[in-house]
Amino acid sequence: MFPHMTRVSVAYPVTCETRGADLTEDVVVVLCPPGCSQGQMSVFGTGIYASVSSVCGAALHRGALRAAGGPIRVHKLQGRNDYLSSYAHGIQSQPLTQWSSSFSLTKPVHVPLELTSNSSTTTQRPVKKPVKKPSVKKTVIGGNKDCQMDIAMVMDSSKNIGQRRFNLQKNFIIKLAAMLKVGPTGPHVGVIQASDSPRTEFLLTNYTQPKELLFAIKELSYQGGNTNTGKAIRHVAQTFYLQESGGRRGHPRVMVVLVDGWPSDDLDQAAMLARESGINVFLVSVARPAPEELAMVRDKDFAAKAVCKDNGFFSLVVPSWFSTNKFVKPLSQRLCSLDGLLCSKTCYNSVNIGFLIDGSSSVGDINFQLMLEFVTGIAQNFEISDIGARVGAVQFTYDQRLEFGLFDFSNKNDAINALKKIRYMSGGTATGGAISYAAQELFSRESGRGRNFLIVITDGQSYDDIAAPALEAQKQGITIFSVGVAWALMEDLKLMASKPKDDHSFFTREFTGLSEFVLPLVRGICRDFTENN
Repeated sequence: MFPHMTRVSVAYPVTCETRGADLTEDVVVVLCPPGCSQGQMSVFGTGIYASVSSVCGAALHRGALRAAGGPIRVHKLQGRNDYLSSYAHGIQSQPLTQWSSSFSLTKPVHVPLELTSNSSTTTQRPVKKPVKKPSVKKTVIGGNKDCQMDIAMVMDSSKNIGQRRFNLQKNFIIKLAAMLKVGPTGPHVGVIQASDSPRTEFLLTNYTQPKELLFAIKELSYQGGNTNTGKAIRHVAQTFYLQESGGRRGHPRVMVVLVDGWPSDDLDQAAMLARESGINVFLVSVARPAPEELAMVRDKDFAAKAVCKDNGFFSLVVPSWFSTNKFVKPLSQRLCSLDGLLCSKTCYNSVNIGFLIDGSSSVGDINFQLMLEFVTGIAQNFEISDIGARVGAVQFTYDQRLEFGLFDFSNKNDAINALKKIRYMSGGTATGGAISYAAQELFSRESGRGRNFLIVITDGQSYDDIAAPALEAQKQGITIFSVGVAWALMEDLKLMASKPKDDHSFFTREFTGLSEFVLPLVRGICRDFTENN
């Protein structure tokens, strides 16, 4: 292994063959020697490199290092699938199906050299001039908490745009990122370049501080090639928002696609995949084709087909790269408009689910645990977060007990654990009163029709009226699914359930049969949500 590195304020010398896997720190600046050649090094990937790659070879391929050598900043990343091959700056990288860890590269600011080792070899340390540090207190910027979006910026890096306009495009993205107020608890931004093949420059969590992000964008190098925007959209939809790639569970997914002129490939199927994946695609079309150029455009409706919804909200037409400044603020406001992001409103991240759980004496301890496993299985299917789906629970006998409300837990693990830890009450069965209680206590803060769902689980006949409370709850916009076990009456289940009754009521003789209803209930919730939204 490479000697242990404990600081990133100095550049540590490496050899041409040193791999990313040989470095022990998450972020480190290394000094590559001059004269590294293709024959000495193996490089796997493009933009993001497998850790089996030579660090200096990857830096040469990336264009972040010249043949004379020099310092380079290495950022260790998680493993991934499908490392892409490409030829760039005299280095041919190779494809790799999968590797356990990765790294990306950026040019560091000037750093002093430190030739050190923790082995028994001689240490040679050049004298460093003292550097006066500014007396500015270092702060970590949290970001815009009202805009907690995961945003992929797809840049046009084709031969159409050219180096000069590519730089103007970078300036536009830098200003947009600054306006968004990126931060750990705010929006996260990653960048992909579209040309012959898509190239992921950095992922959503690589740079969550504004200065680091703006510097990383500034350092991006122009590729050239065809404008294969559809290929880039598909690449982003399939790989970019995965949790292992830095995607946050339950956070809205946004893709900003910039196109100079028009794309070289079809966008239709790729955009459909993005929409089905809950991604809000915005298209910024700069320098649209002139009338005399329309004959060369493969699909004249590419802008309408690319976006989440062709309603004007997701499209931005910019006359030229020299007039982008006035579009920065309007675009940033749209990207942060949660209500406007129609494609992110899937059932999995938008519903409020209340569980009304029978805790009567006839259930018993063992069967009560099976009921908890059942409701936990349903909750596991949804993206529970402070801006996503929410769950709450009420247990009832003759009395009712609010176990936890929709707003008590803002992440999935805490909500699931709370469901598992519900303690069995034991008592009689008054389902009607429990429905009224749940409608008031769980959903009183929620007025959104079409996304409030109450799942009633009971094993017997109710001792009070259930028809009126169920009807009143449904008038409030709550969709009721009834699940009966053992001695529950089918007549009661139908009275409670929303219409059509057969689609919203379930019955099983045994508590062990509850698990078979998990997926049908999830599908039913998503069906109702889709129909009403």
